[in-house]
Amino acid sequence: MSAPQSLAEVRARIDALDGALIETLAERQALVRAAAAFKTDQQAVRAPDRVERVVALARERATGAGLAPEVAEAVWRAMIGAFIDLELAEHAALTTTEL
Repeated sequence: MSAPQSLAEVRARIDALDGALIETLAERQALVRAAAAFKTDQQAVRAPDRVERVVALARERATGAGLAPEVAEAVWRAMIGAFIDLELAEHAALTTTEL
């Protein structure tokens, strides 16, 4: 990839990457929702051991890709937290409709 020649080009490239990230996150969300069907309670949704494994893997991959592992960890923890909140809300809605 060539070096950007202006701030406008930097911003355009960032905007393009953001679009790709949105698509990837939408795909991840679909898989999170699919996983929810296999989970029976809030503890299974929260899965703290799984969270730690995913964060550790993100840090490892980040290091290999030239991304600061601290940045990867912060992003992954925020992302996972948001998806857990979404999944918990969906579980609560399912529980309410089943009653």
